[in-house]
Amino acid sequence: MKKLSIGLRLTLWYLAIFAVAQAIFGAGMWFILRSHMYDLVDDNLEGQVEDVKHFLEAQKKDISPPKLKEEVTEEYDLERPGNYVQIYLGKGEWLYKSAFLQEHPLAPSEPDALKRASFENRRFGKKRLRFITQKVEVNGVVCVAQTGMVINDVVKTLALFRTYLLMFAPLVLLVAAAGGYWLSLRALAPVDAIVQTARAVSGTNLHSRLAKLNTGDELQRLSDTLNEMLDRIEQAFQRVSQFTADASHELRTPVALVRTEAELSLRKARGEAEYRDSLRHILLEAERTSALIEELLSLARADSGREMLNMRPVDLRETLRGLVADWQQVATIRNLQFQGKIADSESFVLGDETALRRVVNILLDNAFKYTPSPGAVELSVTRQENAALITVRDSGVGIAAEEQGKIFERFYRVDKARSRDLGGAGLGLSIAQWIVQQHRGSIEVESAPGQGSIFRVRLPLASSPVQSALLA
Repeated sequence: MKKLSIGLRLTLWYLAIFAVAQAIFGAGMWFILRSHMYDLVDDNLEGQVEDVKHFLEAQKKDISPPKLKEEVTEEYDLERPGNYVQIYLGKGEWLYKSAFLQEHPLAPSEPDALKRASFENRRFGKKRLRFITQKVEVNGVVCVAQTGMVINDVVKTLALFRTYLLMFAPLVLLVAAAGGYWLSLRALAPVDAIVQTARAVSGTNLHSRLAKLNTGDELQRLSDTLNEMLDRIEQAFQRVSQFTADASHELRTPVALVRTEAELSLRKARGEAEYRDSLRHILLEAERTSALIEELLSLARADSGREMLNMRPVDLRETLRGLVADWQQVATIRNLQFQGKIADSESFVLGDETALRRVVNILLDNAFKYTPSPGAVELSVTRQENAALITVRDSGVGIAAEEQGKIFERFYRVDKARSRDLGGAGLGLSIAQWIVQQHRGSIEVESAPGQGSIFRVRLPLASSPVQSALLA
């Protein structure tokens, strides 16, 4: 079953709510009008009872019942003909009953049974009357006065009001439904535009964006959010495309070299030394390719969130002291000066020791690669407020200012001509940046061409294992 559109559902809900509100309003107005009109009638009836009471009070206190009956009859039959009045003494004794009520009897109530005035509507043929029944006590005489008033006009007015309500209510509902549907279509028109634009977006035109709305409502926030999402998707798509292209390029070169070397070796018979030399070249390219694939897998796992780090308190002093000894041998081979300055104070950080070693190794590897002999490389660890600062300083070729913002991008290499000879694929700094970010730290570079480079890594300090145990 096909669901109704949002615009139609909104219209139906609006119509239902409006219909309920209209019904409540109409019924309320009818009851208010009815109550007000009956209040006017009741005031008139109470006035008539007061007239009866005043008439009885005007009679002599010791008047006999027959004489009182005669006076009442004379007053109401001769001077007030046409009234709907009857006065009852109780126990079957009447003081007065008008001609109409003689033809259309109205059952009286005993005086003792009446606590307060009561009202009721009665219908006699085409006449509708409203009666009041009230106990009256005057000069020791207790009686029941009943007087009525024709309310045909009241009933007719209420009936007309009800008819008009029932007549115009459907028309108002139709107008409200049409207006509600038009308003819903107008309000949801931006949604249709968003849907059409979103359907047109594909991998070939990710630059397309939704029309900018200035409505200041939820639709504008939705449009802005979708545009921001498209920005992120486009950037991610471009990164994936660039990553794929760069990875293909990087892998194609060593494969081509291995294939060429093998083809040349097999073209004619060669001596053992020449075969060994060819195999050495093939092995070197295989090692480079394996290292590249390993770095690509690391980045892929990082992007997918599957690269997990084993976080625990790590003392950077002990971790980096071991690296200093290893790189000291490399410096000797390359005729470079290498110095490690490790602070004596504890520098515990919450991190993965293996990953942190990898960051420092990447930075030192770059420093050694791009520092010609005789140059100098320095590794230092210090504390700054609540952070540990790892600094790798070299006297190498340096990096131009316009290049410094790009060196952490994947496969980006400043000196593309020398990078392959030096064995770099342009992934090391990307991996280092990801590791530092996972440690809630930062990495930055300060460099100038011909003046060397300084890489700084800041990591938040953590409590040592002993302090953590004492606090626990």
